[in-house]
Amino acid sequence: MPPSNKFCTSISCMDGRIQLPIIHWLQEKYNVDFVDTITEPGVDKLFSNSTKMEEIKAKVSISVNKHGSKLILVSGHHDCAGNPVSKNEHVNHIKNTVKIVESWKLPVQVIGAWVNDDWEIERL
Repeated sequence: MPPSNKFCTSISCMDGRIQLPIIHWLQEKYNVDFVDTITEPGVDKLFSNSTKMEEIKAKVSISVNKHGSKLILVSGHHDCAGNPVSKNEHVNHIKNTVKIVESWKLPVQVIGAWVNDDWEIERL
């Protein structure tokens, strides 16, 4: 069975409050059926840790190569226990992470987003 073009990938915090808003937003805005979700606490900050980055890269590779994901979303969110910094610092971390994921040269679009205090997605 060939991979579906209806997958995308979310690299997000493990916080359960953000999962459904992200999934619903991706389904609505990007017309995907399934969202492969790769989570770690405060994931937008983790890319300064090369071991964790390699683990995430391996998971993203499965999503892209086996499920045919064409889009990767990197996000951060309000009230993050794993990365308790200001929104501005989160935005910088997200933008840096997007650049790192883009450097992997996968055949995908990579975007960043912020999940605000109303649990709404703001594309960066």
